[in-house]
Amino acid sequence: MATGRLEGRKIFITGASSGIGLACAMRFAAEGASIAGFDLQDPPSEARAEIESLAPKSLFFTGDVRDSEALARFASEGAAALGGADGLVNSAGIGGGGPVHLVEKEDWDRVIGVNLTGTFLASKHLLPVILESGGGSIVNIASVEGIEGFEGGSSYNASKGAVVLLTRNMAMDYARKGVRVNSVCPGFIDTPLAAEVLGMDEMRPIRERIREAHQLGRFGQPEEVANGILFLLSDEASFVTGHALVIDGGYTAGHRFGLSEMMGLG
Repeated sequence: MATGRLEGRKIFITGASSGIGLACAMRFAAEGASIAGFDLQDPPSEARAEIESLAPKSLFFTGDVRDSEALARFASEGAAALGGADGLVNSAGIGGGGPVHLVEKEDWDRVIGVNLTGTFLASKHLLPVILESGGGSIVNIASVEGIEGFEGGSSYNASKGAVVLLTRNMAMDYARKGVRVNSVCPGFIDTPLAAEVLGMDEMRPIRERIREAHQLGRFGQPEEVANGILFLLSDEASFVTGHALVIDGGYTAGHRFGLSEMMGLG
């Protein structure tokens, strides 16, 4: 239920055309925010129409988050159209990995470039606008794979772990300027990215094992992550900065060995 928690805010979102980023754009527009979105392609027409009906000033840019010039235009032109910037969600991301000795350098560079360098570049170009607007909030999308390992995760784990630590450094650097910076660490969420990874032939046999590793017994929905990000952007999180908020259905809570079932709790 919308409550106007972001009324009048100007929120910038990378990766805004699908998955968590699109769920954020739709949720925030419903909460009264104007949206500036950035992605490789425009959002689906129906979703874009809904966002623009809720927030008529909203606009979308196409580009690659590894492109510094494209992000500079996103920041300057988006701020000119919306009248500033109050928040940034760095949601653009890709999967990738493998045992280190089998990972090609181009693949490593691509994953680090999108997930880590893209977060850095979007923040680099939006921070001056946020500072000029009087402060705000930045949320970087990391992952549970940024706080613990996952078989064959190498480049993805490295990129998301770096995002968690970059977030903490940014939180320290900008706190006294009125900018809060946090990260969100989702578990396995039902997004196009997850479907691409878990839908691979070699992953299908363990898909259910991964699902069961979430204590709630299911994968998460993008809207559930967007709700947590909404909190971090809102005034309700006014004393929260430098934090890695885990939204993972209990994935990192611990391990199950069947004892719950023995106690009648399964």
